Amino acid sequence: MKTPHTLYKFTAFLFCLILSSCGAYNFTGTGKIDAETFQVNYFLNNAELIEPGIERTFTIRLQDLLVNQTSLNMTNTNADLVYEGEITQFRVSPMTATADQTAAQNRLYIAINVRFTNRKNPEDDFEKTFSHFYDYPANNQLIGAQLTTALEEIYERITQDVFNASLAKW
Repeated sequence: MKTPHTLYKFTAFLFCLILSSCGAYNFTGTGKIDAETFQVNYFLNNAELIEPGIERTFTIRLQDLLVNQTSLNMTNTNADLVYEGEITQFRVSPMTATADQTAAQNRLYIAINVRFTNRKNPEDDFEKTFSHFYDYPANNQLIGAQLTTALEEIYERITQDVFNASLAKW
């Protein structure tokens, strides 16, 4: 009746192996980050159509994402990882038309140019444009709560794309 004892040893060994293999993984998908600090410089609004405050909101959303999904410390100077850039496009355009040649749906489109600098691994540096959109009925005006909802959705997608490109290498 040695079989149950061997089975227990094998199960314990397998359990320890599984736990130890998860050591370099975390739930954000970044693996080990070779940095201790990050900074997010203020993103300027260089879009032709100016919506006041969107640059501040985006900067804060990117900072919040990095604070919440990494163990990095945010700083204002001499960080290991630096994010900077500008909002290059903010536009509303008609997407679908009705039978009487009017817009049935509009699209808010935002594009943000991001420059990422990794002072510890310069080969990870990049400059890239990230964009996303929000579609809404043409008979609605994009103001107040609807604008806030649109910006939240767009910024959530863009900040996650920036995070993935810079830290998760997706």
